[in-house]
Amino acid sequence: MDSKVHRGSIQVLDCQILAHYQFEGDQYILTLDSPEIAKATKPGQFVHITVSDSLAMRRPISIMSVDTDNGTFDLLYKVVGEGTRQLAERKIGEVLSIIGPIGNGFELTDKKLPLLIGGGVGMPPMIAIAQQMKDTNHDPFVILGSEVPFPFTPELSKIGNPCPNASHTMPLLEEWNVACRLASLQDYKGVFKGYVTDLAREYLDTLSADDLAQVEVYSCGPHPMLEAVAKLAKEYNLPCQVSLEEYMACAVGGCAGCVVEVQTDAGPAMKRVCVDGPVFDATTVF
Repeated sequence: MDSKVHRGSIQVLDCQILAHYQFEGDQYILTLDSPEIAKATKPGQFVHITVSDSLAMRRPISIMSVDTDNGTFDLLYKVVGEGTRQLAERKIGEVLSIIGPIGNGFELTDKKLPLLIGGGVGMPPMIAIAQQMKDTNHDPFVILGSEVPFPFTPELSKIGNPCPNASHTMPLLEEWNVACRLASLQDYKGVFKGYVTDLAREYLDTLSADDLAQVEVYSCGPHPMLEAVAKLAKEYNLPCQVSLEEYMACAVGGCAGCVVEVQTDAGPAMKRVCVDGPVFDATTVF
């Protein structure tokens, strides 16, 4: 992927907070006003956000969804340190400095049965690509995993039941008519008890050879989860795109603080997750 393609779209914008919802497990959904970002964002991209006046270092957060009609976008984040703790204190009406959208996002292919797997703070990019796919001829199946309560109230799905051990879904995806099931090692009602890859395997085993040929895997989550997803995709001979999570400083390609080793046609190369990614072909990084 060419990191120069999207650089002309990166903007520094002042965005007003329109809504800020708190959920169990120190999770928040932040709605910001920005017609520019709502229009320009592609699934898998992120923004670099100034969390407060007292912290100069911005924080990268994936874009979960956009509303182009109203010119807004949503961020889902979890409090994990001082930066996100201060972000959680921001109030409706306040204005935050945002750089974005940043990064090379997911490439939507002609595979008609995409499998979207998101874990923890890796859920937002999966929701973003599901939003893009819902108005196409793709028929995605989404698996979301969390070891803390989900940042929404799971509801019983009326859209098929490809996995008998999982019955509940994310309400927003149900509203979009996108099939989704949830996974966790916790005992949540209607949620598959196990890893997201365990649930994915159960789903893939229900598909015919012809259907499997129409599957492409898209995933975002913690590194061990992505490694497991890549291994599963290889086992079933499925193409797989992964969005990596890395600590970032500048997030616009200048500091090279988020480099990872990627296999290229010319051999191993160090790529910056922020602008060369965050999305890569899974076979090149695992």
